[in-house]
Amino acid sequence: MKISVVVPVHNEAGNIVSLIEEIVNAMSTANAYEIIYVDDGSNDQTTAVLKQALRDFKALRVIRHEQSCGQSTAIYTGVKAAKYPWIATLDGDGQNDPADIPRLYEALIRERETAANLWMVAGWRNKRYDSAWRLFSSKVANGVRSRLLGDNTPDTGCGLKIFSRESFLELPYFDHMHRFLPALVLRAGGHVISVPVNHRSRTTGYSKYGTLDRLWAGITDMFGVIWLQKRAKSPLINEMEAD
Repeated sequence: MKISVVVPVHNEAGNIVSLIEEIVNAMSTANAYEIIYVDDGSNDQTTAVLKQALRDFKALRVIRHEQSCGQSTAIYTGVKAAKYPWIATLDGDGQNDPADIPRLYEALIRERETAANLWMVAGWRNKRYDSAWRLFSSKVANGVRSRLLGDNTPDTGCGLKIFSRESFLELPYFDHMHRFLPALVLRAGGHVISVPVNHRSRTTGYSKYGTLDRLWAGITDMFGVIWLQKRAKSPLINEMEAD
């Protein structure tokens, strides 16, 4: 396993060190790995904590946005900077479990033996530890998105995913694209599978995204993705050889 773990963070100082330690433990069997934290314009102690962590963790790299550009841009920055062919993404709040990364990678390699166009394994938080309102709104949003986009993915909002770096960089980039990655992969001719993963309660800090913020942005972006889907072309390509 050669993999780059990309973690976007904004004001998550209290979660950084413990999550890095968990990632390092989870990657103990990897052939090679790196951990890329993208500090998306934090204005708490996140930057200072990451500077100290650079001295303590050899696998860690840190990239900082001087101004907050959003989670999708932070992920895109991290993926562009990555040096390994496979990317694992995690939310920086500690609710995703890094111990699931090797298991998702194993599923990826196993399924690619019969499905070479498998580009992504998406985590599925089938047992979530969130408020009742957040669980309800997420269930409704995932249901509507799945029906309209046909992405066949029960939990597109899960931050834990493993995907091909090369294929990701070929996808159309736009703000909030991380919420629609399975649909974008399918549009490009790739395949996606979902695997149940562990989900944990947040121990420090608070969510940086409100329900209404996600709702209005999600509605606008979803119609944009539908527009992209209707204009996608997937030609069958055969390279000719001389007789």
